[in-house]
Amino acid sequence: MSNGNLRVILVVPANNTTMEPEIRAYCPAITELTVVRVPRPPRPLEVSDLPQYRKNTIDAIEPLIGDGADLAIYGCTSAGFLAGPAGDTAFVQAISEFVQAPTVSTSTAILAALADAGIDQVDVVSPYVDWKSEMLRTFLTSSGIRVGRLESFHAQNPTELGRITSVQVTEKCIETASSDGHALFIACSQLPTREIIPGLAERLHRPVWSSVKAAAWQAMQWLGAEPTPPAGR
Repeated sequence: MSNGNLRVILVVPANNTTMEPEIRAYCPAITELTVVRVPRPPRPLEVSDLPQYRKNTIDAIEPLIGDGADLAIYGCTSAGFLAGPAGDTAFVQAISEFVQAPTVSTSTAILAALADAGIDQVDVVSPYVDWKSEMLRTFLTSSGIRVGRLESFHAQNPTELGRITSVQVTEKCIETASSDGHALFIACSQLPTREIIPGLAERLHRPVWSSVKAAAWQAMQWLGAEPTPPAGR
């Protein structure tokens, strides 16, 4: 970083319309946010798609190499958990080496945020089809996070995913939260969550995290700044 400027590369699936404005709102300390959109299939991402998706990611980032960056944020939650904790960590490292800067992944950021808060059990709201929600469950449980209730919107493609509103997310969260839940996690960086999280946390009497909130929290840790509002709220 130079002259007090913080330059961040945000890498999202081509269809994502939510993460950029939410990261800007959570992280006002970022002075330059460059968004890179990665081509993806017009259906739910599958494990077999990961090699091509990773190639598309590197190809999309390549034009920015040489411009310098303080941080990269890898914003495809499903690409992370489909790879598993070790696979996601390995690709994050590959991005870091490519851009010569630390990289935050939404998938591993939620693990770090929950660990930091001492949370080992969550209820989960997912937008994914059933098999994919179960892979998310496996990703969390293999990392020591017990999953209580898990409810989904069962979005069949990126178009359906993009139509899910914050009102619908709020309703699904209230429906999903169990009486003995320790926290609630809203998966997927496309789901709009920033404006509804404070009210949900107050109503449900528990921490509420989303993919974007976790990424913002970890990004600001790397950059030595505080998200707005602080991620604990």
